[in-house]
Amino acid sequence: MENENLFKRITINPEQCGGRPCIRNMRIRVSDILDMLSEGMLPTEIIDDFPYVEMADIKACLVYASKYINHVVIAA
Repeated sequence: MENENLFKRITINPEQCGGRPCIRNMRIRVSDILDMLSEGMLPTEIIDDFPYVEMADIKACLVYASKYINHVVIAA
């Protein structure tokens, strides 16, 4: 799946989760998935715990995080 298609899985709604990025309009935030991965959970374990989360959602979170932090910093 191309990154652009994965990126469409990430939604931002000001009325949901304080406007934080979520997976497919659900109340599971990108940061929740990233936190679980950083704590050592395997993607398959996340899917076992949250059956409505798909592997493509986890990949989308990683793509989103990568795009989010990859911005130009202009020194003053």
